[in-house]
Amino acid sequence: MSADQNPVPDTAPAARPGRRTLGVMLLLTVLSAVLVLTAVGRDWAQGRAGTLEVSVSGGRISELPGGLALVGLAAAIAVFAVRGAGRLAVGALTLLAGIGVAATAVAGAGDTAALDAEAARKLALAGSTATEVGHSGWPWVAVVGGVLLAVAGLLTLRFGRGWPAMGSRYEAPTGKAPVKGPARGPAKGAVKGADTPADLWKALDRGEDPTAV
Repeated sequence: MSADQNPVPDTAPAARPGRRTLGVMLLLTVLSAVLVLTAVGRDWAQGRAGTLEVSVSGGRISELPGGLALVGLAAAIAVFAVRGAGRLAVGALTLLAGIGVAATAVAGAGDTAALDAEAARKLALAGSTATEVGHSGWPWVAVVGGVLLAVAGLLTLRFGRGWPAMGSRYEAPTGKAPVKGPARGPAKGAVKGADTPADLWKALDRGEDPTAV
């Protein structure tokens, strides 16, 4: 039996669910960062200081939501550089970052301290407080972003071990049975005859060494 006739186990169907959950995790992380970073740049509280209007953004109230959203983005990139226990650590970090975003956004939704400080600054009077205080819905947008980031962390904890890592595409498959006897010769001959760049890349994808004699 020639090498071409040897059945090769098809691992592609098994890899598809892992790639799918990886894609969902990346999508959730990016969407979370967009929501949180957009929300913290908008006004969360408005009021008046005498005859002047005052307002403060989410970033003025707390820098944590925006900072933790960036941590989540960095963790999503780190997933490709680590494996095993490293994936679990990244997933736990992402989960905690998402919880932190949601918690600090909820705390900032009704905060007036930053608005009072802004009123005192505009009036140049220490101890002044804002009046006619109102709050926007942007803190709750940040809360949604935090929840999405936490879900991305849970996906990493649950499915991260099965996701592809950086450079794994070019590793020889470990589950492929070795070809014995005469079948090994034709396989090498096929690689040696690969004199085009496309043939060399195909050989690498099969886990073969195109430089072997």
